[in-house]
Amino acid sequence: MPIKRWLSGLASQSAQKLVPGQSALSVRLQADPLMRFESIADLQAAAALGVRIDVAQATQDDWLRLPGLSIHQARTLAQLVQSGLQLHCLDDVAAALGISINQISGYAPILQFCFYDEDERSQLCNANSAPTEALHKLPVLSEALVEAIVQERQAQGPFLNLVDFQQRMGLGADAIGQLMHYLRF
Repeated sequence: MPIKRWLSGLASQSAQKLVPGQSALSVRLQADPLMRFESIADLQAAAALGVRIDVAQATQDDWLRLPGLSIHQARTLAQLVQSGLQLHCLDDVAAALGISINQISGYAPILQFCFYDEDERSQLCNANSAPTEALHKLPVLSEALVEAIVQERQAQGPFLNLVDFQQRMGLGADAIGQLMHYLRF
């Protein structure tokens, strides 16, 4: 196939994906909601689209989405948070990593500093990564719903947010009203 025809086909494919008023980053985020940001500009654009990382519940994979953060740094932050350490601000994140705040100041738009008491923390689950046992511990999930959640995320990929979860799981407003206090995405 001649390169010119291949390139024009590629251009028309990417044009089909982009809806007027929709950014290329928005399209990439729809295709891969857990994508790693390549630059601070990408991160700022994602934050403008409403993407946030809840520091109090961030996993190693969540931290790895940030540009320039090493796997060692991501693992350190995830382990500290899982051990119960509450990071209150960007200064705390820098101190935990032993680096200057200037090195991570670009992360500020996407990081969300939420605070949970110990009882709340023990009952919050990430619907995309929680093991079956953790989901079974939640008081509002039946065994059948837990199995359906696990099957759906394996078959269709991670849930984008609570609305996506509701639509894909076919749940009504009452069920989501109860679940929103226990699930994170």
